[in-house]
Amino acid sequence: MMSNRKALHMVRFFMDVLLLGISFIASLCLVSYDLARIFKYSDVHLIIGTLTIIWFYSSFITNLYGDFRTRDFSFELVPIMKNILTQAIACALILFLSKEFGQSRLLVIYFTVILFLTVSVQKYLYHLVIKKLRKKGMNTRSMLIVGGGEIGINFYNTIMDNKSAGYKIIGVLDDNEASYFGKKYLGTIDALHLVLTRRHVDEVIICLPNQASEKLGYIIDVCRNFATSVKIIPDYFKYLSEKYEVDMIDRYTIISLKKETINELHWRLLKRSFDIVFTLLVFVLVFSWLWPLLTILQIILNPGPVFYQAERWGRRGDSFICYKFRSMKPVPAEGTYKITNKDDSRITPFGKFLRKFSLDELPQFLNVLKGEMSIVGPRPHDAKENIELRGVINSYMWRHLVKPGLTGWAQVNGFRGGTKDMNMMTKRTECDLWYLENWSFWLDIQIIFLTVWRMIAGDPQAY
Repeated sequence: MMSNRKALHMVRFFMDVLLLGISFIASLCLVSYDLARIFKYSDVHLIIGTLTIIWFYSSFITNLYGDFRTRDFSFELVPIMKNILTQAIACALILFLSKEFGQSRLLVIYFTVILFLTVSVQKYLYHLVIKKLRKKGMNTRSMLIVGGGEIGINFYNTIMDNKSAGYKIIGVLDDNEASYFGKKYLGTIDALHLVLTRRHVDEVIICLPNQASEKLGYIIDVCRNFATSVKIIPDYFKYLSEKYEVDMIDRYTIISLKKETINELHWRLLKRSFDIVFTLLVFVLVFSWLWPLLTILQIILNPGPVFYQAERWGRRGDSFICYKFRSMKPVPAEGTYKITNKDDSRITPFGKFLRKFSLDELPQFLNVLKGEMSIVGPRPHDAKENIELRGVINSYMWRHLVKPGLTGWAQVNGFRGGTKDMNMMTKRTECDLWYLENWSFWLDIQIIFLTVWRMIAGDPQAY
């Protein structure tokens, strides 16, 4: 079932890509380009190819190919409009850079309107076809739920609340009388053979608690004799986050407690590419004048080493040297780590200025270029602090599943700066873990904008 769904998603994607290409070529025709000359332009194929790549990424970010069959079509219009808007912006930028087409505002408008109409109509027709097929009894699957406890009740309610999903519940079996299901309760688990003999069942969904696992063998054996598909909803799902992930290694099912979209290869490449481009722009546009200025002021107002180097833990807990503009008095001995307080006497007057506007963190762009850090991610903590916190805060080390960042979700939500308050540190960790589960490229952009705003306004937690 899952493989069929993925195949269907790919078909939907290629249909959209086909409409994308048709929409762009139709737009060229409408702005008086000769159809015979269109394919002579080398940029046409390049533009369509680039827009296709952008569509691929934006569609997954907006969940355009999610299972909207269980919801009204209006819900799908939102991701459609987001993708079309992304295409409009991308098309305008590409045409601006193109030497053959120039800046054709009319072409962008035509392309946007045609693409929106064709994609929307295609997806609406898809919904209509699916509904008609189900009215005829096609594209539906009958289910039998085994287990009437908490898991079974929740799953039953989910299916009943989404009747258009194409599933029909035949009934529920449980060794304890499950009056909750009314007439849908068909008896004990031992009645499974009789139910399958009398009724056609496509899938048996096992929703038993862990302590009832001895029944699994009997259920599976009976279903095999009737060529009935069996699916299991494990009782340990209560330990999973809302965004868990299921994978296969050979014939073994692997369930990840948390989905790690940020660690998927194509997203890692996108995030790394953005880190490099953004950092190079900062070096050219900002550091070319700001870095020398801060260095001179540091030498004059804060005599001693210009930079402070400290050991930090990166991805997978690997240590690296983190760079900062020194904001404290030179420390004579190494290994004397102490959390910074708001009115810490070790902070110099110029260092206080650097910290107020987060300028002391700027050298960490070097760590970004070296691949040790990212622009956005959980802030790196001191090695000794990590050792202390991992034994106190639950799931603390999960924040090291990704590269640390110059800024992060915790920082823009007010959880930054040194603190001995374990409650504050726990909330900071929760923000870091939320970022891992909910990462998207647009979330990174949002965090960057919020960080710049806080730098300009002055963060009260920056000390």
